[in-house]
Amino acid sequence: MTTPRGGTGVGPERVGPEPGRSERGEAEPAGPEPGGADRGPVPGASDAGRTGPSSKGTEATEATEAAEATEATEATEDTAATEDTAALGPAPGDDPPVAELDGLRVEVDGKVLVDGVSLRVAAGRALAIVGPSGSGKSTTGLALLGEYPAGAAVGGRVSVQGLPGYVPQHPGAVLNPVRRIGGTLRDTARRHLGPGSRAELRRRVLDAMERASLPEPEALLRRFPHQLSGGQQQRVVLAQALLARPRLIVADEPTTGQDALTRQAVVAEFAAVLRQGIALVLLSHDLAVVRALADEVVVLREGRVVEAGPTERVFGRPQHEWTRRLLAAEPRLEPPKELDDPGTTAPRVPGPRPEAPVADGAPAVPGRGDVPKLAAAGLSAVHRSTRGATAPPAGGDPAGDRGGDGGGTGRRFGGRRPTTALHPVDLALDPGECLALVGRSGSGKTTLARCLAGLHRPHSGAVLLDGRALPPVRRRTPEQLAAVQYVFQDARASFDEYRTVLAQISRTAVRLRGRGAGEAAAEAAEALRGVGLDPVEIGERLPRGLSGGELQRAALARALLARPSVLICDEITSGLDGVTQDGILALLTRLRERTGTALLVISHDLAVVGRLADRIAVLEAGRIVETGPADRVLHEPRHPFTRALLAAGDLPGAAD
Repeated sequence: MTTPRGGTGVGPERVGPEPGRSERGEAEPAGPEPGGADRGPVPGASDAGRTGPSSKGTEATEATEAAEATEATEATEDTAATEDTAALGPAPGDDPPVAELDGLRVEVDGKVLVDGVSLRVAAGRALAIVGPSGSGKSTTGLALLGEYPAGAAVGGRVSVQGLPGYVPQHPGAVLNPVRRIGGTLRDTARRHLGPGSRAELRRRVLDAMERASLPEPEALLRRFPHQLSGGQQQRVVLAQALLARPRLIVADEPTTGQDALTRQAVVAEFAAVLRQGIALVLLSHDLAVVRALADEVVVLREGRVVEAGPTERVFGRPQHEWTRRLLAAEPRLEPPKELDDPGTTAPRVPGPRPEAPVADGAPAVPGRGDVPKLAAAGLSAVHRSTRGATAPPAGGDPAGDRGGDGGGTGRRFGGRRPTTALHPVDLALDPGECLALVGRSGSGKTTLARCLAGLHRPHSGAVLLDGRALPPVRRRTPEQLAAVQYVFQDARASFDEYRTVLAQISRTAVRLRGRGAGEAAAEAAEALRGVGLDPVEIGERLPRGLSGGELQRAALARALLARPSVLICDEITSGLDGVTQDGILALLTRLRERTGTALLVISHDLAVVGRLADRIAVLEAGRIVETGPADRVLHEPRHPFTRALLAAGDLPGAAD
């Protein structure tokens, strides 16, 4: 076991790897930098015990699960469940693997992140790595790119043939915020495909964008990353990877934040990639996507392989208790509850509301006799592309002192090409009610939610809290800031990377509720425990020391510490395994029941929507095209787009 040396420094302007080859003459990974970290050379076939430079994030170990089996039983299960691990990948005599790990071990500051992981994947084959947040999935996947946490001691052998591509879980963190999408993709095309005319580069870029299922590519080329939805950003980095024509693609949660239609398209695109002979290593919580794509599955827990084998066997006849728990907790759309009248609001909604018309009619204002907790009247918004625009981060500090559009430097507008992101919308949300916004990526869901939170500029119309107009976030009082809290899809962008997680969470109670430092720290620790995180193990780390799923839960804990009356949740379960997701959904349900907190949930997971929501509003192209009781919309959709969205939710079975 050796200690990693430093790698080539990466400046703020650098988005992808530099052209050419590494210092040892080996090909560099295609696509964006994993976490924007310092990079080292990609492991070669004989690089035993190779170590790499620092990566932005490390994997953390989950807190000990309750109700564990006895050690003897678990040891027996481990032996049985991993007995076919050696058979994973090509058998002797088959084509050599494109990528292989043999006994990979990664340790940071005495903490073992990955312990003895072995796997291999051949050309045209897909291997999925599944497991809870902090189980070591990203550490394992990034090892194939030569990326390791800062200060990591690495053992084992890593072998990669040819050029690897990378599709990160949080694309907003690797896209250059001050460079247009078109320039970023042209740079990638020029770097990996060689010189060509401007017209030829444009053709290649547009082709890659089409293969990545990006709508209106001509318009997207002119936008900056902050003007794209999370799903659109994800498909941009997929297009980057495809432009490089890699032999291996490592995809970290590639369908996170994607609607059912886009998820279906992404699965089809990866299936096409496999048919071209490119190997795929898929890191995912989405078991439906794993079934559709993966030939083999590796199940990780606390950095170790607990089960591995062909997808059909692992999912059909799981042998380890943890695999069985993951499968049992997989979200599923429940059958419809009985409705008194499919044309009226279900009785579980607090206060009856008339349904909105669909198709060509504008939705009616959902109304009732008393004042709703949160309401929007004639709310509309635009995006503008501007030369030299100042891009805000995707997230923001709920304590509200970071300003701007979501908590960073503000946008400079006044440019040209305004695009209507949201047409006039009217809606209302009652105390204790959950309204879900669904629709394809880029349909206006997040724009609508950010307008309600005072984070989007410019917009027109009114946002009302308890019947009183709310100003933009910079001019809100601490009480108003506390009342409406936003949990962002990209949780990493909403944390200060230089302060511990516990300090940032406790700060919310200090600034918004006037608590003393000691009391705030105690409340923050309790909030972390409430979302299943150890305040000592997790709270004292910097954000880069947490996995994506752990940061999502920490962001939820921070918002809850403000004691909000309205909680806006933007894809907050997208990075969670089924078991953890089940606990978060139960927490949100209890929150509504005990405190009357109103929830506005943005989600592409219709099973999550069905479990939480009283009502659903379906957005398409910035307009609400259908709204009504959750059961009715999910099981008796009226608008063609809603029907298409639901039909796309069922993916095909395991890959051929």
